[in-house]
Amino acid sequence: MRYYISDTHFCHRSLLDKMDVRGFESVEEMNEYMIDQWNQKVGKRDEVVILGDFSWGNAEETMDILRRLHGRKFLIRGNHDHFLDDKAFDPSLFGWVKDYAELNDNRRKVVLSHYPIVFYNGQYRRDENGNPKTYMLHGHIHNTQDQVYLNAFKDYLSKQNHISIGGGLESVPCQIINCFCVDSDYVPMTLDEWIEIEKTRRQKEV
Repeated sequence: MRYYISDTHFCHRSLLDKMDVRGFESVEEMNEYMIDQWNQKVGKRDEVVILGDFSWGNAEETMDILRRLHGRKFLIRGNHDHFLDDKAFDPSLFGWVKDYAELNDNRRKVVLSHYPIVFYNGQYRRDENGNPKTYMLHGHIHNTQDQVYLNAFKDYLSKQNHISIGGGLESVPCQIINCFCVDSDYVPMTLDEWIEIEKTRRQKEV
């Protein structure tokens, strides 16, 4: 099974009472909670793609956390993943580290970047039933005003039409999903689970 998650920010003390306001009493409590949530879902043979900003800790702190987390971990580099630049860090703890990736997930393409991409590769592709075949998964913006701006753009784009390959008019697909860890209670989720989380988030905005 493959899971996705973003912006865990292990060891990042300021997120307890700023930006996310996660509400833990200490960064140690936050770290332990996130590790427990992860390991209750992820098995040792599962894969987890982390969409950036995994840890604010140093090389040793981050390696200790990685060794405790179940599954094979893969990292899309985030702007706060400074531990990667520390020569003491062992990159083999990740299956790979990339700035950008495209993978297949149950006959669908996933475009992976720490930063949201509003026009992504394969965006217009649909299956035989008209369902989107490509999803853009990202992190970075947490639950901030930038997410509000992005939602407004997605709403605008969904009301536009383009000429399909068959010559008819159809709406523009815009399957951009923020895999922000707080929205899944710090649990890595499958693509289908993130699709449902995104639907629930948008319904709450109506």
